[in-house]
Amino acid sequence: MYGHVALRARLREAIARNSLPASLLFHGPRGTGKQQLALWVARALLCENADRAPCGACQSCRLAVKLHHPDLHWYFPRPRLKGSDPDLDDVRHDIAEGIAERLENGGLYEPPGGDEALYVATVRAIVQSAVMSPAMGHKKVFVIGDAERMVAQEGSDQAANAFLKLLEEPPADTTLILTSSEPGALLPTVRSRSVGVRVAPLADADVHAFLTDATVANRLDLSGGATAELVRFAGGAPGKLVAREAWETAIRQARRLLDAAQSPDRGVRMRAALSQGASGARGKYADTLDALIVLLHDRSAAAALKGNEREAAGAARAIDAIEDAKEQADRNVNPQLVTAGLLRQIAPLMR
Repeated sequence: MYGHVALRARLREAIARNSLPASLLFHGPRGTGKQQLALWVARALLCENADRAPCGACQSCRLAVKLHHPDLHWYFPRPRLKGSDPDLDDVRHDIAEGIAERLENGGLYEPPGGDEALYVATVRAIVQSAVMSPAMGHKKVFVIGDAERMVAQEGSDQAANAFLKLLEEPPADTTLILTSSEPGALLPTVRSRSVGVRVAPLADADVHAFLTDATVANRLDLSGGATAELVRFAGGAPGKLVAREAWETAIRQARRLLDAAQSPDRGVRMRAALSQGASGARGKYADTLDALIVLLHDRSAAAALKGNEREAAGAARAIDAIEDAKEQADRNVNPQLVTAGLLRQIAPLMR
């Protein structure tokens, strides 16, 4: 756990006063450690030494740090299970495999792929587990990562309504912590039932400390760049370094889209749109849109420094258009259609 010192202090104070909300939503840029922060809060809530939670020494802390505590439940997007209606044991076994994979890799993991989500069977498992009494202590904690990947399916109203009721009125012995890099993609009813906590990017010093961590150095291939360059690349989100190859691919794809937007040839824009593929609006395509926003932020800042207000304003309006495109992608609109509309919209702003 690196950074977020001031935020952790406020959260620890709320836990000590017993005033921490029962349903929280940690939101902020991807890669800033929201799930790790949520797990830290879970350890603090389960710790047996309230005056210095998480103490790291008590039995609860020793179990929680290894994710073996029976009252700490961590859920995150996974591929869809086979079968039309997986039961609770199937979901638990699958998520245990996912946690084991993350632990085996030193706690470092890439963002979920386009085929991974929090499917209805997982939502049912969360609701069913929440009504059970704590197995070991006086409280149980649920960490639900990438909550915007919660899939709403036809015929699943009962599960969705049960989850919303759980968020609104959790059992007295239960705390739910959702995390999201795209809070706008969450159902409004989910956002309204959770207390939002913004998790800001880390300071450069914290990213540097992350890079010098022995586990990070052993697990990640960080060759090909000086530490200062890697810190700049992370931009306060060290999780980007875990998926550096995927992010660099997204940047290259975003540059191609930007070049297409600036081309006077409509055929170039159409070919760029068709290159996005006909499915999988999440995952890689979402990364491409995020990378396009980064490129336009840089363009806007550079134009403002040169005093080119027209170019800076055009880039800023293009960013707004990309945010709208991200919302369409979140609704599983065909990426080719999203891209075609986006390029048509931002092309006049790029000239």
